[in-house]
Amino acid sequence: MNSFDTAVQIFLTHNAFRSAAMNHAIRVIAGQVIFKGLVLIPVLWWMWFEPGPRGEWKREMIIATVASGLLSLASGRLLACCLPFRERPLYNPELHLSFPSVGLQDAVVRTWSSFPSDHAMLWMSVATGIFLISRRVGALALLYTGIFICLPRVYLGLHYPTDVLAGAAIGVAITCIATRNFVRTRLAGPILRWMNGHPGPAYMLAFLLSFQLVTQFDELLLLFRVGLKAL
Repeated sequence: MNSFDTAVQIFLTHNAFRSAAMNHAIRVIAGQVIFKGLVLIPVLWWMWFEPGPRGEWKREMIIATVASGLLSLASGRLLACCLPFRERPLYNPELHLSFPSVGLQDAVVRTWSSFPSDHAMLWMSVATGIFLISRRVGALALLYTGIFICLPRVYLGLHYPTDVLAGAAIGVAITCIATRNFVRTRLAGPILRWMNGHPGPAYMLAFLLSFQLVTQFDELLLLFRVGLKAL
């Protein structure tokens, strides 16, 4: 672990909240989807149906943002598999630090590499897309993502600070590229035309995709793992 990670983790653990209720609240925030995707994804739906000028551009941006989020999530999990394994701070005995993470010791989390943070990649990607559509709403989305999604994962020892910073940077970069005019019109334009022509199946699929993004496809991955064990 580098000196930056060490300094931040020591600072957070030495200045951790002494209140059991506060630490429990942070664990709940880190563990429940209601505080992650269930905040940001509805903002995209609101923007989609909000009347106003440049409606087609806005919807193309939303499609590009969702595509960026999917790519960020997939990239984060692929990188975690392909890069050298990095043990999470919570389970690293060399740190000699005590994290307020009682109740979060999950077998999947323990065996999943810490770098990069797929939470930071996905939700910073989505928050960046919101920011590019509306600066005012997007600034709140970015602030919310940093405070309520990224910071608790460092505080609880689920990630090193550089895991989160790297994930956030990759997520932001993916969205910035996908929303460029040259990319967006070729990516989102055909999808938007299909949605306009087939609103029934389009919105059904959009709802299902929104649900899976909110849960980060965890249920599908669980079913996949159970299926593999059954074979």
